[in-house]
Amino acid sequence: MTTRLSARDVTLGYGDRVVSTRLTLDVPDGAFTAVVGPNGCGKSTLLRAFVRLLTPDEGAVTLDSRSVSDLPAKGLARELAFLPQDPLAPEGITVRQLVARGRYPHQSLLALWTPDDERAVAEAMVTAEVEDFADRQVAELSGGQRQRVWVAMVLAQDTPYLLLDEPTSFLDITHQYRLLALLSRLRNEGRTVIAVLHDINQACRFADHLVAMKDGRVAAEGAAADVVDAALIKDVFDLPSVIVADPVSGTPMVVPE
Repeated sequence: MTTRLSARDVTLGYGDRVVSTRLTLDVPDGAFTAVVGPNGCGKSTLLRAFVRLLTPDEGAVTLDSRSVSDLPAKGLARELAFLPQDPLAPEGITVRQLVARGRYPHQSLLALWTPDDERAVAEAMVTAEVEDFADRQVAELSGGQRQRVWVAMVLAQDTPYLLLDEPTSFLDITHQYRLLALLSRLRNEGRTVIAVLHDINQACRFADHLVAMKDGRVAAEGAAADVVDAALIKDVFDLPSVIVADPVSGTPMVVPE
């Protein structure tokens, strides 16, 4: 496994509240990594550390063996695109304007907007299926529509890494699977995807690499077929279950007892 993005012996927290202690994780290049676990186990905290929104108290998050804290902000934003759980759109902003903000890392003082920027925004809106309401204000949209707009903004950033914290929130079941299929396609095209997912069965079906977290630590990681069993689900989620084969993908499927 090759990796450019890593967390090495990191201790993460908020003030006096420690979330993770000496956590180490290598993100596989060119893979779709799904991070799963119960609420409050440190999934979102880990993603925030990867994109420098949270500085480790100990250890380091590195990209190409360099601490992300040492990288220029725009340089890091050209590598890592991040969709948080509850993003807020400025008042009065339209869909097209919000998606266009994803191009900020690629702009310079000499060329503030280019044909490449225009093309990236248009393609991102089509891919995320939001082009039909491009000129509407974001505040007018449903929760699911807004979530797709935020996904479009991340896509417009055009980075080799996509980090998404619960990207299927607010989406109906159809758009959940369309988004996960899209992330799989982007992985096939060479992107590295890291997503926090709540649905363990969706994670097993779509992800190459599963990271199960509990109490701020990595309880297990690897291919779903190698790590998901009833003992892991009981340990991580405190849920008695049986594991069967997904009838469509053949990947593990968790059935609560």
